[in-house]
Amino acid sequence: MARKAAEARHFSSVAEHISEPYQVCVIGGGHAGCEAAAAAARTGAKTLLLTKSLDNVGELSCNPSIGGVGKGTLVREIDALDGLMAKVADQAGIMFRVLNATKGPAVWGPRAQIDRVLYKRYMKRELRNYQENLRLRAAEVFDLVVDHERTPESTWGTIKGVRLDTGEVIPCSQVVICTGTFLSGEIHIGSRSFPAGRINEDATVGLSASLKAAGFKLGRLQTGTPARLDKSTIDFSKMERQDGDEVPSPFSFLNTTVPNASNQVSCYMTYTNPTTHQVVKDNMHNSIHIQETKKGPRYCPSLEAKITRFSDKQRHLVWLEPEGYDSNSLEEVQEPMMRTIVGLENVKMVRPAYGVEYDYVDPRELKSTLETKRIDGLFLAGQINGTTGYEEAASQGIVAGINAGLSALGRPSFTLTRAESCIGVLIDDLIIKGAEEPYRMLTSRSEYRLSLRPENADIRLTAKAHEAGAVTESRWSEFRAMRATYNATIAMLRNYVATPNQWKRLGFETNMDGLRRSAFDLLRLKYVKTKDLKSCIPLLKDVDLRILQKIDVEGWYHPHLVRQEADLKIFHEDESLLLDPNLDYTTVYGLSEAVRERLFVVRPTTIGAAKRMEGMTPTSMVNLLRHAKRTFNQDRAEGRFDHVEFPTESAAAVAA
Repeated sequence: MARKAAEARHFSSVAEHISEPYQVCVIGGGHAGCEAAAAAARTGAKTLLLTKSLDNVGELSCNPSIGGVGKGTLVREIDALDGLMAKVADQAGIMFRVLNATKGPAVWGPRAQIDRVLYKRYMKRELRNYQENLRLRAAEVFDLVVDHERTPESTWGTIKGVRLDTGEVIPCSQVVICTGTFLSGEIHIGSRSFPAGRINEDATVGLSASLKAAGFKLGRLQTGTPARLDKSTIDFSKMERQDGDEVPSPFSFLNTTVPNASNQVSCYMTYTNPTTHQVVKDNMHNSIHIQETKKGPRYCPSLEAKITRFSDKQRHLVWLEPEGYDSNSLEEVQEPMMRTIVGLENVKMVRPAYGVEYDYVDPRELKSTLETKRIDGLFLAGQINGTTGYEEAASQGIVAGINAGLSALGRPSFTLTRAESCIGVLIDDLIIKGAEEPYRMLTSRSEYRLSLRPENADIRLTAKAHEAGAVTESRWSEFRAMRATYNATIAMLRNYVATPNQWKRLGFETNMDGLRRSAFDLLRLKYVKTKDLKSCIPLLKDVDLRILQKIDVEGWYHPHLVRQEADLKIFHEDESLLLDPNLDYTTVYGLSEAVRERLFVVRPTTIGAAKRMEGMTPTSMVNLLRHAKRTFNQDRAEGRFDHVEFPTESAAAVAA
């Protein structure tokens, strides 16, 4: 207790200047912060978004694009939860392209080039739509106000508010920290380094000390942002041009088109060469950032990292991406090295590339709601949890914001499993495995990716979010109408049944095996789409094209999804086997010391989560399962699972 009291002095406990109270305070106005603030406000919680500069709300700090393979699915899921990113990207997008379009729909990657200025403008406009419950304020949070008196025994404290650098205290019951790269951030340009979270913006220092004092395990990660080049000094004729799709695919399920569909810009592609690589190698000793004492993004490495790791490669791809309609800047590398690249022989640099090193919290400190285990009412979202990317940050922000709002209002929490969403995969990976390097979403991370597709995110998630009270009535109304038409159309297709000979007379070749097949069954054939069936089912002509495209994909994957059901059944059974989050693993017989140590760090809440934990052995798993089944009824009687809402049959399964 004496140690706990001493640690408590690092936190604000006495307030001299108490301001207007809020239910939720969100720290940071980046992609995680914007989604968190809007989500908390949608639940009905009185919310305050605190950021150093209101001008930089929604800033695209790195490359000016949204989406991509894996990431595009996250954006669609954010939209299905009634988030902001998809709607804003549609408004600010200046080039839209679906990546992997020639492959299966499960790995399609909706992507858009974004106008930075427009993105910030429309993000602020979206946030203003929540003004009934949301206020934005320019201020810097220095500390957390934590109550250590009325706190559960298993936690370090309970959030009571935040303290600004002015000394002012803002009371609240929930805090969401979304500081991005600003948490003790340090910028690297060549051999120079200086404290900053973004170029020309100061780092956030006080919160790191607060989190350390509470016992959080902090580490250091790094990322980078490319240089900006003067567009007028580039010879695009020597480069390969990439245009957007002729008919852009909007991110948001609410949109049928995008404002800039007829005014799309192009990106350009060129390559480095051995001369470029030699310039980099000759100057590597001058780069603080590339010393790699801290982990950077594996899937988005700097040019220096590429040349170091792949020394056998004679060239590396370089993309030049426009920053907006009114910008004369493009993204990329640093002058004389850049001038060795084809098309950049006379280029002028507007702003140099730079690296950023920053603090992050071990995400194994979090629950699946993104609330911390140490401090009740404290949520973390974005790069503070070890991720990289706008989309990953926004995904965490919306989940943390929903849960902060629900918690403030005393309502049940909202969680997403890895079986129902890519957001669930991301969160589960973080809280179970941690982040040794910046985490990026990839479709390959999901074992259920055939069902976690971009086009069906609304069908998977919107109803669940509405049940939690996190979806506006306008979206819910549109979704219900779409879902009714979707289900009715599939029923119509299933009810239209014919023999192989009958299908052949209608122009469709099937196996001549005598089996009767429905029109829906025909969709599994690569050459059959719902549009082809309009001649025999005229009512299809009245169905929205977007709904027909959803059904095309569902029909194509249906046989595979049926086989996947067996895997999903096992997953749900494992997730229904509950573990006491405060279990003393020294009482569990048969665990190896290595496994026991990891269990104390992760503290999984289900047998399924324990199985996915790195280092778990089959023998330890059997012993843990045996212990869980033996002690479940006693733990439940003692109220250890009061926070869990599960059906009777799940409880019976655990006790069996």
